[in-house]
Formats: sequence, C-alpha cells, structure tokens
Amino acid sequence: MSIYDSIGGAAAVDAAVEDFYLRVLDDPELAPYFTGVDVRRLKGHQRAFIGAALGGPEAYEGRGMGEAHARLGITPEHFDRVVGHLVATLAALGVPQETIGEIGTALAPLQADIAPGAS
Repeated sequence: MSIYDSIGGAAAVDAAVEDFYLRVLDDPELAPYFTGVDVRRLKGHQRAFIGAALGGPEAYEGRGMGEAHARLGITPEHFDRVVGHLVATLAALGVPQETIGEIGTALAPLQADIAPGAS
C-alpha cells in the first residue's frame, strides 16, 4: 500500500494542504514569500505534487522544484520552518509518526532544489 493510500488518499491530501497553508501563511517569517501569489492555484499544484510524491494517482505536471523556487531565495532556516509546519499538519491530522518519517524521506531530496545550502 502506498503512503498516499495509507493516509486516506485525496481527502487526506486536501485536508493536509489546507491546514498546511493556514499555518504557513500565518507564519510572519514565511508569509512574505506568498505576497502576490495566487494561493488557490498554488494549493492545486501542491495537492497534485504531494499526491504524486506519495504514490497517488495524480500526475504532477508543474515546474521542477528548483525552477519554481529559484527566484524566491528561500533560506535554509525558512525551509526548516516549512518542514516544521508540514510535520505539525500531519501530526494534527493523526498521521502516525512512522508515516510522517516516510513522507519526510520521500520529500527530503527536494531540499537542495528549494533551499540550496539547507542542512
């Protein structure tokens, strides 16, 4: 069974994306990255990306992570804050710690593209 299926499929991904963006947009250090951004559109891309990354049927057809984030100048510290919000979101939705770890492992390779130099 894929991680996608184990967490509840599309409904779980939708709930996670909504909660995640509430947290990120409420973070005064991260909110400026979203000034002028169509968040509704961004959420759609995020749903497709997360679904595909976790083994779901969705196809992610957006830009690569490096290209999508290059102009933003995301710092390693801000990358870590985003990861913290994702972990908090998943925990709040009742995703088991082991599964959160698996999700982290699946997404970890993107770190170098999103925040070059992040630890």
